[in-house]
Amino acid sequence: MERQSVTVFKPYDFVVGQKITIENGPRKGDWKVVGMTDRKITLQCPISLKHFEWNRFCYVVETVKVAEWPRRDEDA
Repeated sequence: MERQSVTVFKPYDFVVGQKITIENGPRKGDWKVVGMTDRKITLQCPISLKHFEWNRFCYVVETVKVAEWPRRDEDA
């Protein structure tokens, strides 16, 4: 078989209490993981404290050990 360049994605195993930043798309912004099941994830906005439940959708791109969270600038 010919060798090809392949991009591999895998679902991320979230941890309740984890602080995350989604960089693009309709859910862009800072979130706190407040609940999950095998199929759903519940995230909390750190500013409004509202909860949102969605189908699991995130994949790891990078883990940053120290970062400002929540970010205050609108372009974050």
